[in-house]
Amino acid sequence: MTDDVFLLVERHDCPLSTCAVPAGSPCRTTRGLVAADYHTARIRLVPETRAELKVRIPAVRTPGKFWTQLPPPPASLEPVGRVRIGYARTSTSRQNLGPQLDMLQDPERGGVKRVFQEQISTRVKDRPELAAALAFADELQATGLAVTLVVTEHKRLGRGSDLVTLAEKLKASGITLEFLTGDLRGEHDPSGPLFAFLAAMSGMEREYIRDQTLDGQESARTRGKTIGGVRVTDTDMLSMALHLREQDPGISLRDLSSRLVITNGAKKGKHPSPATVMRMLREHDAAPLSPRTDL
Repeated sequence: MTDDVFLLVERHDCPLSTCAVPAGSPCRTTRGLVAADYHTARIRLVPETRAELKVRIPAVRTPGKFWTQLPPPPASLEPVGRVRIGYARTSTSRQNLGPQLDMLQDPERGGVKRVFQEQISTRVKDRPELAAALAFADELQATGLAVTLVVTEHKRLGRGSDLVTLAEKLKASGITLEFLTGDLRGEHDPSGPLFAFLAAMSGMEREYIRDQTLDGQESARTRGKTIGGVRVTDTDMLSMALHLREQDPGISLRDLSSRLVITNGAKKGKHPSPATVMRMLREHDAAPLSPRTDL
């Protein structure tokens, strides 16, 4: 341990209620003297001294003398170290997080030890693991460490205005961003103009893809094509379901679906799901009655 380790400790206020000295000064005793050691609660704030049982007050702080407050440390102190934390995300639980985790934890690429991961869409505003990553970064920053948030690509954080908003939050906290792949590959100042431009372009890309999808679906409808999966219900299945429901009005959807069979498509020979049966019966019950033609 270096001789000036006390400067790392004194970057923080002492949390001990009987001491509570501000940053820049040594700890004190209940009798108003300079303590011989920095209090354990205080040295645990610093990663480099967290494992120590005690850190001695140096002679320059005159331990045992009457305590007086010293000038606070300058605000422009260099970070005492640098930490990289990772964030991985997929939109759904069906997608695999493995490739992102491998890239982030690869010593030659991400080099990240702590990774926050979740499977949730970027359209969801409340992403618990991302919030936890930022809170952890703030905690590390408070100990005097510089923090870099490492992500495989910018799409994992968000697009367009959402990404710009997040970048502003990171800038306010002094957190650096690094992307391992994609258009924004490399380390970035979140407030940089290039970052803001590419973030906005990524939002336009999402809108373009969505518009193209909707245009394609509408074009298919005008040509008489069905949008979505193959329909597994038909009139025969509906007739059987109505007959079974009439025989037993209290029959459950699960029992009803187990007695019906799909007669076409890739699921031919299988039973429809209870949700499919419920949808089929709801559509039938909600349809207006056809006028009788045999009168």
